[in-house]
Amino acid sequence: MAVTVQECLKLQLLEVEMLLSMFPKKGEINLDEDAVPSVQHYLRNADGPLPPQLEYSIAVDVGEAKVKVELQVLLPHMYPHVAPQLFARSNALHRQQQLQLNTGLASHISSLDSGELCIYEAVQWVKDNSLPYLENSKISSESASKEVVVKETLHRMWIYSHHIYRQELRKKIFDCAKKLSLTGFCLTGKPGVICVEGRRENCEEFWHVIRYPNWKHISCKHVENIETEGSIDNIRLFRDFEDLQFQAHGDYGLRNDYHMDLGQFLEFLKQHQSGHIFQILFGVEGKLSD
Repeated sequence: MAVTVQECLKLQLLEVEMLLSMFPKKGEINLDEDAVPSVQHYLRNADGPLPPQLEYSIAVDVGEAKVKVELQVLLPHMYPHVAPQLFARSNALHRQQQLQLNTGLASHISSLDSGELCIYEAVQWVKDNSLPYLENSKISSESASKEVVVKETLHRMWIYSHHIYRQELRKKIFDCAKKLSLTGFCLTGKPGVICVEGRRENCEEFWHVIRYPNWKHISCKHVENIETEGSIDNIRLFRDFEDLQFQAHGDYGLRNDYHMDLGQFLEFLKQHQSGHIFQILFGVEGKLSD
């Protein structure tokens, strides 16, 4: 004989009534005040729409320290002939311990006979089986607190432009780098090169600010991310943001179209442990003259 939704909901109300008598203290069971009346209304008027699924939580005291483990309950309309949705959680548990606890709970509930009310059985299982997970979580926390290592990442961007001449553009570059606490340099002339290093979000904001709205001949050629267990300030290649200018190659008089001496630039890169960047920027291997 098929079991009806009405029969299941009646059993669910009986179970809730039993649980409320077993956990009478305030805060032990958290149940929306409209939950039970909604089911009762449906049972009196079964032709109407189904009520919301019964949902509540039970606070379970575990161990001598009475650590709180909350069992969250969501009952399908056909429970107990359909398995309930249960989830045990506690602020004292790490994510992995919580996952293991719930895997054990689900395995236990699936081993029970279908059609039997099982929420109190679940509460009792949580009470009897949570302590090892809580103890493991405490050990993990103590171990982590002893070994905690704060890691930071330095972000470094190498930016190439066909040229950098205009004073207002150079002012924008230097003002933005200073505002975002970035170190590096700006090589003025043709070609133009910018290097910024600092926190990733600051470098990306710098790139966005200087690139828009209309700087067309510019590209980010290379990005480096270096992780450190200390401050990123300890692994910066540059102490501040430098205004880099070298003697122009050739005599161009007053023309605003001059090529920088790339040999001097290569020397500068090597002094800052970045000689390999020359080929990335210009596509040729840098060589110093004797």
